Amino acid sequence: MGEFIIKMPDVGEGVAEAEIVEWHVKTGDPVREDMVIAAVMTDKATVEIPSPVNGTVIWLAGEVGDRIAVKAPLVRIETAGDVGEAQPIGISQTPIAETPRAEIAKPAPAAPTPAQAAAPAEKPLAAPSVRLFARESGVDLRQVQGTGPAGRILREDVEQFLTPGTAPATVKNGFARRTATEEIKLTGLRRRIAEKMVLSASRIPHITYVEEVDMTALEELRATMNGDRRPDHPKLTVLPFLMQALVKAISEQPDVNATFDDDAGIITRHGAVHIGIATQTPAGLTVPVVRHAEARGIWDCAAEMNRLAEAARSGTATRDELSGSTITISSLGALGGIVSTPIINHPEVAIIGVNKIATRPAWDGAQFVPRKMMNLSSSFDHRIIDGWDAATFVQRIRTLLETPALIFIEG
Repeated sequence: MGEFIIKMPDVGEGVAEAEIVEWHVKTGDPVREDMVIAAVMTDKATVEIPSPVNGTVIWLAGEVGDRIAVKAPLVRIETAGDVGEAQPIGISQTPIAETPRAEIAKPAPAAPTPAQAAAPAEKPLAAPSVRLFARESGVDLRQVQGTGPAGRILREDVEQFLTPGTAPATVKNGFARRTATEEIKLTGLRRRIAEKMVLSASRIPHITYVEEVDMTALEELRATMNGDRRPDHPKLTVLPFLMQALVKAISEQPDVNATFDDDAGIITRHGAVHIGIATQTPAGLTVPVVRHAEARGIWDCAAEMNRLAEAARSGTATRDELSGSTITISSLGALGGIVSTPIINHPEVAIIGVNKIATRPAWDGAQFVPRKMMNLSSSFDHRIIDGWDAATFVQRIRTLLETPALIFIEG
């Protein structure tokens, strides 16, 4: 018998460590060549790690959420022959948004190795949090019947497997007391988002400026353009118009389209307008980037934004598509509320927040009339952008949106 060591892969670009986000095996499990045994997340991508050999898992380096140094042992596999160690090749990478790193966690101690001869069945469909709950509860997910879409195993399915036929205790009035608690370890993309938000909020002194915009004329124009659009044109939302307005406003105030290296004390003002679009995905918030918005028309902006949003939600966006923005738009669509306080996407110096459009009474000088109004809630890095400049920038955007013909006038 021999032992094969799989090391944490080096995916390049200066990555020094990776976080374990999912184990597909446990100690004692048999594995076969090319079987995916783990998923790890670096600052740049989620990586699936296959086994290069057949054998039995005898040691795992840590638990979900632990961080392991690149080239450190990750898995030990007992094999039929002496094959040594390797760093896996042919790994599959799914990019994520740029995020900071934290310190490396110590590997967990090795677990005992039970004998198990049967080959593993096809991996059950379940979320990482459900897998963690099942593992902590001692449940083999291959024995659980999933009731979610496409047979996906839900937490409720695992709970039902643990206590079949039980019903919650109730008091006399028929209401059930809820006494359960749940501890959820922050891992993977959710932890990256948390770290990014802490970095931005703690290092950037934000100034948030809110202004209302009369969107009536733009909404009429948008409806007309959508009604007359070609079959190959996407349906226009407000965002492509805002992107075009941003390009014009930035040409007058280029300091807003910048990034700030606060460690080096260097501001980089960008000629290219790479607009990040904050996008909610099943895995969490990501920011796909519409590059060179200054060289795109409104239909092109809309098509590229739609393409990137779909790629982000499906997990197929590339690293380049999720990094390199120079200014960001944050929008919650119909859930946009009246006012928000968006957090700047570090190391940028500005973020434009879009609130919902609502019909409100507006004074026209003689009477109140119904108008379609929308607030812009925008934040700026107060170290770089003064309050006056922030207000001037937003007021210029307001003018362009309220008189949308100006968006299409060159110069």
